[in-house]
Amino acid sequence: MASRSSLPKVLISSSSAHPVHERFAHFARLVSNIAGKPIAFLIAVAIVAVWAVTGPLFGFSDTWQLVINTGTTIVTFLMVFVIQNTQNRDQMAIQIKLAELIVAMKGAHNNVALAEEMPDEDLERLHVHYQAMCEQTHKSLTARRSAQTPDKPKQGSGKARKKAEKTA
Repeated sequence: MASRSSLPKVLISSSSAHPVHERFAHFARLVSNIAGKPIAFLIAVAIVAVWAVTGPLFGFSDTWQLVINTGTTIVTFLMVFVIQNTQNRDQMAIQIKLAELIVAMKGAHNNVALAEEMPDEDLERLHVHYQAMCEQTHKSLTARRSAQTPDKPKQGSGKARKKAEKTA
């Protein structure tokens, strides 16, 4: 972990986030983590199974159907906000990490660090540009690999390299 003195000053300053925002962010992360676990899925399946089994007891009435419809609608509605909050936070953290790497890389195009702020047309042009660069790099690597002689052992690490050295 980076020392406090090596972090940008913006991170060292006191947090000005409203306590309600902080509590909601904490709650959203907690709920998202729990909802993503297999046990949450199993609980949901159990609830649906109990609801289905009770169908004959309630004569498959409109009220019986309304219970599951209302419950799932409310849960879905609330989860949209919780998950969106978590995704926004995660996306921002990823963008910050990528921006830090781009800015730190010698020779990198620093303007790419803020690509998420660019107009769609600029993003599309950048995408096409980097896609072409990737294809060119792939072709170059493929040509370089095919130029290697098959009888020459590749330089590896660990056991494979030691075995190659012993047989040579």
